[in-house]
Amino acid sequence: MFVRSKSSVRNGASYEYLQIVRSYREGGRVRQQVIASLGRRDRLIASGELDGLLRSLAKFSHNLRVVEAVLTSGLAARTARQWGPALVFGRLWDRQGLPDLLGQLAQDRKFEFDLERAAFAMALQRLCAPGSDLAGSEWVRTVAAPGFEGLALQHFYRTAGFLAGVRQDLKTKLFRRDLNLFNQTLDVVFIDTTSLYCYRDTETEWRKRGYSRDHRPDLPQWVLCVAVNATGWPIAWEIFPGNTADQKALGQVVAVLRQRFHIRQVTVVADRGMISRDTIHLLTEHEQAPFDYVLGCRMRRQKEVSEEVLARAGRYQPVADNLEVKEVRVGARRYVVCRNPQEAARDAAVREAILDKLRLTIEKQGAKAVIGNKGYARFLKVAKGSVSVDEAAVKRDARMDGKFVLTTNTDLPTAEVAQTYKSLWRVERTFREQKSTLEVRPIYHQRDDTSIGHIVASFLALRLEVDLQQRLEERENKVSWPDLMRDLGQVQSVLVELDGQRYQLRTDMVGAAHKAFAAAGVRPPPPVTLLGPIS
Repeated sequence: MFVRSKSSVRNGASYEYLQIVRSYREGGRVRQQVIASLGRRDRLIASGELDGLLRSLAKFSHNLRVVEAVLTSGLAARTARQWGPALVFGRLWDRQGLPDLLGQLAQDRKFEFDLERAAFAMALQRLCAPGSDLAGSEWVRTVAAPGFEGLALQHFYRTAGFLAGVRQDLKTKLFRRDLNLFNQTLDVVFIDTTSLYCYRDTETEWRKRGYSRDHRPDLPQWVLCVAVNATGWPIAWEIFPGNTADQKALGQVVAVLRQRFHIRQVTVVADRGMISRDTIHLLTEHEQAPFDYVLGCRMRRQKEVSEEVLARAGRYQPVADNLEVKEVRVGARRYVVCRNPQEAARDAAVREAILDKLRLTIEKQGAKAVIGNKGYARFLKVAKGSVSVDEAAVKRDARMDGKFVLTTNTDLPTAEVAQTYKSLWRVERTFREQKSTLEVRPIYHQRDDTSIGHIVASFLALRLEVDLQQRLEERENKVSWPDLMRDLGQVQSVLVELDGQRYQLRTDMVGAAHKAFAAAGVRPPPPVTLLGPIS
């Protein structure tokens, strides 16, 4: 039933009447029946009868009673907690089978708390409020999610230690489940490394000082090697001591792909930091599972590349507005030279500016003013008692303008080799999300095992983030991640009490929150839910 407004004209004047109408279906057609006529609208409003009728009807509706109490009585809420992220990511957490997998891994352990809920809380914290486990134990009290009520700091620490101990089995189970759950094909794997520093002075078996991509060589660190598939889904991650070289990290990840995941045929794509003769031998000479590869080359350090590959003449094939390619073969080795015309023009302009300043400095201030300047070093020719511009070095540098060089053993077309390598941004995005959105670094744990568990929890969070991003992309929903998380965070659960009953109110959904709920397949809770009598 509903209230309908009906206009009527009498003696040249227009009047509006309110009626209670019932809709019903008869013979496949929808008909309406007037139950009662309430009278003229202006008179009902002026006399207050309409308000009185609505208040009388509201007594029989739990939802309207709460709304009326909030409007007229200034009802105060008991608690307000963040609700949206827990609902959306909780559905994805369940869909990925993480509760079952964690239950299997913990079945021989006796925990006096809900370990699965603690693991989900740690992953959710990385997405909503990245920080230490100490901060997480306080943050969890502000979230409306089943099983979060009893979690304390010690539970976070124990869960971190548990995740460290089962990480290898967890990765294997997740990989196999992903292949079945998402029907994924694995023909290309992108691999890269990064470093994660920790605020500690002392080194341990795992925390070592090494090459720091974070520009913190003063702090010990961890090395993280990640493999993602063609869609950006993380399929493997390995943690190494902080002094591990990139080539060694790559070798161990490749071994994992072969032995633990039983991957027999795949093309490995990696950046120039990974390339070496040992790397190529590792990829191609395995008896049972040789891998194809597309690897970036060090243009300045690899003599064959700088002196032979880049010196070869040849016509470039346009691939896109900002990409041209050509193939060069040196013996049995295949190279692909990639050139960005826009970057080439910028590189040339920058070099000319440096050379102009260098020549002017030599002329005005002499040799002492340029010796030791790193910006000038590669263009200087030093002789006894004098310095000058090394024109041969200038020509060598010009060969590299806007270029990068790849080496591959695949039969892919030249353009496809370049485009495959450029897709390496997928793993780079993984690192950006790990370090910025999820803020894995710095690590505050004192023990190695809990530090490793902290990283594992971050990867569980990353799986949730990538899952939601891919679902949004499938629906062609374009929204920035910070905006999405802000809007989800505004979906709150408010608990109120009225006439001996407890109610749960949902705040309004704003911005991209609707898109996130729809992409995750979650129906938003009703605005008001009766929970039951006050206990």
